[in-house]
Amino acid sequence: MSAEAADRVAAVTSSRPGTPLQTSWFEFLLDGSLLEKHLQKSHPDPAPVQLIIQFLEQASKPSVNEQNQVQPPADNRRNRTLKLLALKVAAHMKWDLDSLEKGLTIPVLNMLLNELLCVSKVPPGVKHVDLDLSTLPPTTAMAVIIYNRWAIRTIVLSSFPEKQTKPGPHQMNMLSIVQQEKEMTDNILTVLKEQATDSISVLEGALQLKKDFYVHTLRTLDLLAADAAANGETESSTAGLRISADELHCQVHYDLGGIFFQQGCTDQPTYEKARDHFRQTKELLKKLDSTVHVHLDEKRLAGYWNACRALTGDCDPCDPQTTPYDQINSLIRAHNYQAVIEAFIKDNVSRSLPNHFRRSVLREFLYKVQQGESGLDEVCHKLCVCNAVRDAVEGEILSVRFQQLLLKPSKRMVDFILEVIGTLCENLEDLSLVFVVSSHKLFMELLKEDERKVLVEQMRKRSATINLSAKPLPSFYDIPASASVNIGQLEQQLILSLEPRRIRQILIELHGMAERPFWRVNSKWEVPPDYINVILGIKDNLTRDLVYILMAKGLHCISIKDFVHARLLFSACLELVTEFSPKLRQVMLNEMLLLEVRAHETMAAEGSKERPPPDLVSRVRGYLEMRIHDLPLRQVVGEECVAFMLNWRENDYLTLQVPPSLVMNNPYIKLGQLLASTCKELPGPKESRRTAKELWDVVVQICSVSIQHKRNSDGRVGLIKHRESSMGILHRSKFITFVKKLREPLVLTTLISLFVRLHSIVRDDIVNEVTAEHLSIWPSTLPNIQAVDVEAVAVTVKELVSYALTLNPNNQSWLITQADIYFVTNQYSAALNLYLQAGAVCSDFFTKAVPPDVYTDQVLKRMIKCCSMMNCHTQVAVLCQFLREVDYMTAFKALQEQNSHDAMDSFYDYIWDVTILEYLTHIHHKRGETEKRQIAIKAIGQTELNTSNPEEVLQLAAQKRKKRFLQAMAKLYF
Repeated sequence: MSAEAADRVAAVTSSRPGTPLQTSWFEFLLDGSLLEKHLQKSHPDPAPVQLIIQFLEQASKPSVNEQNQVQPPADNRRNRTLKLLALKVAAHMKWDLDSLEKGLTIPVLNMLLNELLCVSKVPPGVKHVDLDLSTLPPTTAMAVIIYNRWAIRTIVLSSFPEKQTKPGPHQMNMLSIVQQEKEMTDNILTVLKEQATDSISVLEGALQLKKDFYVHTLRTLDLLAADAAANGETESSTAGLRISADELHCQVHYDLGGIFFQQGCTDQPTYEKARDHFRQTKELLKKLDSTVHVHLDEKRLAGYWNACRALTGDCDPCDPQTTPYDQINSLIRAHNYQAVIEAFIKDNVSRSLPNHFRRSVLREFLYKVQQGESGLDEVCHKLCVCNAVRDAVEGEILSVRFQQLLLKPSKRMVDFILEVIGTLCENLEDLSLVFVVSSHKLFMELLKEDERKVLVEQMRKRSATINLSAKPLPSFYDIPASASVNIGQLEQQLILSLEPRRIRQILIELHGMAERPFWRVNSKWEVPPDYINVILGIKDNLTRDLVYILMAKGLHCISIKDFVHARLLFSACLELVTEFSPKLRQVMLNEMLLLEVRAHETMAAEGSKERPPPDLVSRVRGYLEMRIHDLPLRQVVGEECVAFMLNWRENDYLTLQVPPSLVMNNPYIKLGQLLASTCKELPGPKESRRTAKELWDVVVQICSVSIQHKRNSDGRVGLIKHRESSMGILHRSKFITFVKKLREPLVLTTLISLFVRLHSIVRDDIVNEVTAEHLSIWPSTLPNIQAVDVEAVAVTVKELVSYALTLNPNNQSWLITQADIYFVTNQYSAALNLYLQAGAVCSDFFTKAVPPDVYTDQVLKRMIKCCSMMNCHTQVAVLCQFLREVDYMTAFKALQEQNSHDAMDSFYDYIWDVTILEYLTHIHHKRGETEKRQIAIKAIGQTELNTSNPEEVLQLAAQKRKKRFLQAMAKLYF
């Protein structure tokens, strides 16, 4: 070893004392026993797939002769040994194609399997389809099967969209290597696709063999290497790893099912072949005790199976084994659309169908309408309503399509909405949810008084029946209040009654029958822990029970937004405690203030623009400034009072009039003051951004964690982060809870802006930054970035934007920010959906032009990348026209792609740039695609695209196509 090499090794070992040096590829050439020892390790470094790459890379390096000419790799002992080592590693992995495909590129795996064919003595120059597998030695036959399994699997996998890897700015020399590998991959795929029919025939032949199979192991490969004359007839042929016929057939059926399913999109009958193969796979899986040599994704198999049954109609709706998917698909095929709608209405209660499936059914019907099927508009509208109700139940954002439907609702549609909601209500098991629905603004507006009473009564009866598993309860007043009534019946009435006088009467009767604490009758009655000691300290048992129950029932009514009953219960409780306890009187006044704040906030959330009365604002101020010794205070009251002031833009009070002592002692008031000050200064000059910097510092501290220095055993100092020990004025969880009480758009926009900036700094990815309004008011650096909890910031920004959109799903700025979050986390379909929503809400669903400050060049480029990553290359080309300067390079590159997952020529009508259309005709002519070329020529021939037209005519033609294209995209992605 040279002195320089020794120094280098010494430097590595001294800086990384616990890390063993990685074994180099050439060491396996020098020591024949080293490979097996290396592979037996729990975490070998290099990993098995890395070893295969290294061995084959070295074995395939070109050589240079004496004349300095590049020659093909030499067929010498060194290279043969390296190839054999690669095969041995694959044998150690038991030829698991799943693992090999994940770790190796197509060219490397192609080289490996061709080497397997070679050493297994597969006759060269003979087509595999012409071989009789039954007459070949077992390991030879198995090599042919493995290769052809890989061939059809690769065809299937190559049809899936995948993220394209791009070299970074410092790896420009890698471009040629990446391009070479892509060309090699494309060439191999071309050959595999040409031979696909032969590969399928080979595997179908393998299914006819009923004997066990054998595959090469490390030992059999050693035998082959030792005996250069071995020809596959030697003992090594059956000395390999035994694989039962059932195991192999199970795997082959699965692989064949995959290729036939992939071919089904162009050849419908092959779906039936795929279904039959997947059926055989399922049956063999049940039969096998263990599946050591079967490597398949059972969830994917189940998905394939359901899809095949749906596509072939091979399911009976009455079959108990039939899944809900099958039933819906059977009804669609039978054109029983009313039954589909009824199934969706019922599913709003059972919620057994996933939302994505329900939306895909709606998209299918919309596609039928687009294709000209008549009479389906109403079906689409009804399915859209059903999906909207399901979204509302699960707290999801209502679709743009549903909101468009509500703009001009017909009486028939309103009746249907009520039918869907009514069915849902009738099946609600929780009585509290019935009150939520029945007191909803939409419910109150759409139903007449008598209709509302009938429906609520039905809901009450059904709810009582379900909850008590008995006959419906009699009305409270149907039971005479006398000693003859047993305690159980009275307790039941006590649980259900919301009328204070009746509650008091029942308690008097109960105390006359038994002396026990009746506030414990219902375990769901809860009062805040802050008040427990004061209430349970009441000496009179009847009074104590009455105060506890009135408060618990009042709080429950507030939680279900039944504010009318809550006021009655709290008023009765206030009247009661005023007689004997000033402390409890103030407690009840505070709770009644919180009740009024929540009632007003609920009205605002439902669309009311009415400002709170001055008296309520004055009471809120009084509470914030209240100082009474030894009075139990709930922090939530103060928290919601601050949120209330922010929501109603009482910024002058928060910034100018709130006492300084309160700001110092109450973190919510501190936050409220900083938010109010920052909002008042927007959009102010730079010198007025002092409060923005102060708000920034407070929030950064909330998202920071304490760091301790600890000396390790080797003497080095390490950092330990304590996530629970927050350094801020509030824990992050409490901060999030507070933020979710805010609904004032400017306050939320300010917070979103702050967190987006903070996220960008800690994430440090200039290329993929999230955008928001007012980013310039925040600092661009952090003095102590190591202390910031990066994960907490990422989670918070997502939570914050999602919450804001539940309040206003049509805020274009928030939609763009949410889209950016999905974009930078590689969720391209979701990102594109939201970019389109942002455009839709500011253009009346694309009936007007989208403002350029919404669809900026950055947004358009991100939409282009989303389409590209989903292999929708024609959409890429269309969007390239939207940029201020048309991106011809990207458009041309996209149109060169042949594996496009969009509708291709159906988008040509949306192209107005003649250069792109001319390029399209050239591409189709070059490929011999006559029909598509004619479509492109027809698009060019439209008179409004004639370049001699006045500029305003050309602009009008472009705008018309832009709108139509965006509307078509919305139908695809909404």
